[in-house]
Amino acid sequence: MQATSTLRESLITGGKTMRDVSEDISRQVEGKPTRLWWIAFGISLVLLMFGVYCLATVLWEGIGMWGLNKTVGWAWDITNFVWWVGIGHAGTLISAILLLFRQKWRMSINRAAEAMTIFAVICAATFPLVHMGRLWLGMYWVLPLPNTWGSLWANFNSPLLWDVFAITTYFTVSLVFWYIGLIPDFAVIRDRAIRMGNKTRATIYNALSFGWDGAAKTWMRYESVALILAGLSTPLVLSVHTIVSFDFATSVVPGWHTTIFPPYFVAGAIFSGFAMVLTLLIVTRKVFKLEDYITIYHIELMNIIIIITGSIVGIAYITEFFIAWYGQVPAEFYAFYNRATGPYWWAYASMMTCNVISPQLFWWKKLRTNIVATFVLSIIVNIGMWFERFVIIVTSIHRDYLPSSWSMFYPTLYDVGEYILTFGFFFTAFFLFAKFFPVINMAEVKSIIKSSSEKKH
Repeated sequence: MQATSTLRESLITGGKTMRDVSEDISRQVEGKPTRLWWIAFGISLVLLMFGVYCLATVLWEGIGMWGLNKTVGWAWDITNFVWWVGIGHAGTLISAILLLFRQKWRMSINRAAEAMTIFAVICAATFPLVHMGRLWLGMYWVLPLPNTWGSLWANFNSPLLWDVFAITTYFTVSLVFWYIGLIPDFAVIRDRAIRMGNKTRATIYNALSFGWDGAAKTWMRYESVALILAGLSTPLVLSVHTIVSFDFATSVVPGWHTTIFPPYFVAGAIFSGFAMVLTLLIVTRKVFKLEDYITIYHIELMNIIIIITGSIVGIAYITEFFIAWYGQVPAEFYAFYNRATGPYWWAYASMMTCNVISPQLFWWKKLRTNIVATFVLSIIVNIGMWFERFVIIVTSIHRDYLPSSWSMFYPTLYDVGEYILTFGFFFTAFFLFAKFFPVINMAEVKSIIKSSSEKKH
C-alpha cells in the first residue's frame, strides 16, 4: 500500500494505472469520429468557407471593403490580431514556465494548450498580412532587402517589424516544443497499432515518432531538449506581447503613448489565454470522457490564475485613468474620458464588466469549481478582452487631436467575415488535432500516476 498526501487533491482520479492511461487517451485516436465530432467539425468548416469567401473578396477588391477610413486606419483587423496573439500565450506559459517550476498539474492540460497556441498564432498572422493589401504586389518590402532595391526597405526601428521577428520566433519555438512532447505518445500509438495489426496506422505513427525506441538515453535527451526549449520559451512569454504593446506605446497617439502597456498587455494575454484553455478543455473532457485526467482541481487552479491576472488588468485600467488625470495633458485626459462617456461607451462598459467584475466571482470556491459557471465565465472573459483591444485601438484614434477629422468606425461584412475565418480555422484545426493526436500527454501523466492519483485500497 502506498500513502498519498492528504494536503492537496489528486491530479488523476479513478485509480488509473499506466495501462488505463494508454487505453483512455489512445481511444479517440484509434476509434472512428463520433457523430458529435462530425457536427462540430462541419460547423467549423462552414465558418471557414464563409471566411475564405470574405478574404478572397478583400484580396481581390482591396481593403477598402473593410470599414476603415482616413481617421481610423487601424480597427477590426489589428484588434483581432492582438486578441489572437494574447490567446496563444497560455500554451507556452503552461508548458514552459510551469515545467521549470515543476508544477505537476500542468501535465494533463499542456498538450491542448500548446496546440491552441500554434493555431492562435496562425490566426493572428492573417490580419497584418491582409492589412498590407494585395500581398503579391508588395509583400517583399517587409524583407531586409539589399540597398540596390532602393531606400524603402525594412525599417528596423519600427515595432511593427519587431512583431515579425518576435511572433515568428514564438511560433517556431512553440511548434518545436509541442511536437517534441508528442513523440513518445506517437510511439505508444504506433506500438498499439502493431499489436492490433493495423499496418497503415503503424507506418504513419512510426514516421511521426521518428522511430522512438524508449531507451534510457533517448529519454535523457528528450528531457534535456524539453528543459532547453522551456528555458527559451519563458522569455518569449514576456517579450512577444511586450513587443506587440510597443506598436501602440511608441506612438504619440493619446491613449496609446503610455509606459504601462508592456506589463498590462502581458497580464491581459495570460488572462485571455487561460480563459480560452478553459473553454476548450471543458468541452474536450466531456466529449472524450477525460474527467479523471482533467479534474475539477485543474480547473480550479486555472481559475485562480484568472483571478490574479484579471485583478492585474483591473489595476491597470484604474492606473491608466489616474495617470491621465494626474498628468494634466488635455488630449490624454480627453482620450480616456471619451472612452468611458463617448459614442463607444458601450464597448468600454462591456470591457470593464467582463474583465474586472466577472473574474472576481471566482473568489467563491463553489463558482470556481463549478463546470457550467467556469465555462460561461471563460467565454465572458474572452469577450471582454476582445472589447479591451477594440477600446484601446479604435476609441483612441477615432477622436484624435483635430475635431475636424473625427469619425466613427463601423465594421462591414468583410471585417466580420475575416474574424469568422479565423474562428473556422482555429476550431477546424483543433478538432483535427483532438481526433488524430493524443489530446493529453500520456508520457507525463504516467510519470505522476504513483504520486498524484487516488489509490485503490
